[in-house]
Amino acid sequence: MKCYFYILIVTGLFLGCSDDPKPQPQLSMAEMQEALLDANIAASKLESEQIDAYVKEKGLNVIRTGTGLRYVINKKGDGEVAPQENTKVAINYSITLLDGTACYATEGKPEELTIGKSYAESGLQEALTYLKEGDKAIVIIPSHLAHGLAGDLKKIPIRATVVYDVEVVSVK
Repeated sequence: MKCYFYILIVTGLFLGCSDDPKPQPQLSMAEMQEALLDANIAASKLESEQIDAYVKEKGLNVIRTGTGLRYVINKKGDGEVAPQENTKVAINYSITLLDGTACYATEGKPEELTIGKSYAESGLQEALTYLKEGDKAIVIIPSHLAHGLAGDLKKIPIRATVVYDVEVVSVK
């Protein structure tokens, strides 16, 4: 009986294998670009819906910018001018994901960056231009303004929305 079973398996393997690979459909460059564009639009829409659900769940009254960044100022500072390009800003922050996973924090040691010349996420740099010295805010940065497709290869996963709890310590 075992012999017949082995013969059946070996026969199946020989019959299942073929030297003729099945041709794969070829997409033109335009079709590939269209498919990628559609996938990115769908992913961006889903991410925006997730952010909206987070905002609703937390009861935040956010301002949404044209780039998709959302922020709310929790405490107004006494600063008079919002920082612009080439301005040095010192901030305290904590970064979490939408699910509450903690990623990074300055832990009371302010980090300094120069707007437009820093390696900080473009979304954070944009958000800082809406804040003044002393302001405390929650900033929700969609993945395309944060770490994008790759994440940061450490604590922030691919296509992750990040939430900053940020305080502008000084503007120079």
